[in-house]
Amino acid sequence: MRGPADGPGNGPANGALRFARYAYPPNELGYCGPDASAQLLEQVADGVADAELRRLLRGFEGAWPYLELIAAANGIGDPLDDRVVEAYWIGNPLLDRVGPRLLGDSLEDRFRRRAGRTWDSLVAPVLDGAVPHHSFHVFGVYPWLGLLREGRLDEPLRVLDRCRIRWGQVRSIIGGEAEVLSRPLVWDGRRLALGEPTLERVRVSLGDRGLVGGLRQGVWCSMHWDWVCEALDARSLAQLRHWTVRELAVVNGVRIPAPASVLS
Repeated sequence: MRGPADGPGNGPANGALRFARYAYPPNELGYCGPDASAQLLEQVADGVADAELRRLLRGFEGAWPYLELIAAANGIGDPLDDRVVEAYWIGNPLLDRVGPRLLGDSLEDRFRRRAGRTWDSLVAPVLDGAVPHHSFHVFGVYPWLGLLREGRLDEPLRVLDRCRIRWGQVRSIIGGEAEVLSRPLVWDGRRLALGEPTLERVRVSLGDRGLVGGLRQGVWCSMHWDWVCEALDARSLAQLRHWTVRELAVVNGVRIPAPASVLS
């Protein structure tokens, strides 16, 4: 399998490639971004972070404004700076420099008209400390926009679980898939939480192309939808856990949690 090689310009330190790793899985499913999943996978696998890749990534209208917001709040000129990309998908201290006013204004510009009568509920977590981490968009914004179909509990819960960036430990690799031990989202009728560890099977390659190289038993990794996106060192693992748990607490703590709008 060809995955991104380690080294200057090709490893996780390259922000454009890192963004593409996380953007590819929903793009492959047709959920967001331009119709270019084959090209994204090819460029990540080959480690090609060129101007064309940057152009494609600007087409991810859900995530890109968050990158611009984080970069501007931290005086960073490039939204694809790896520190900014890490902040959005994994989490790091750059998020704390985006105050509630900046985040609230950004959400208002993008979503107030679309949210309609649910706007006050959508923005409520911002006043309680929400930050522009991907998990906040999944837990606190996504449900209010009418993008999750009403119906059986397991379907919207599954979507929320797969859409967030989750972490797990590789137990085995079989062909183009890995068995990973991870903690799924659970719903108790009022709050989202992390459930007991369970095995799930996720993709590591399509043909001879993958998003991450060097995956092996025992490695901790991040996952988005049905793909392994990145191997996590101890620092990145701790950051992803911290920011996910923090955003869960913020979203659960408001009077009407967003997940209740689709899960209750």
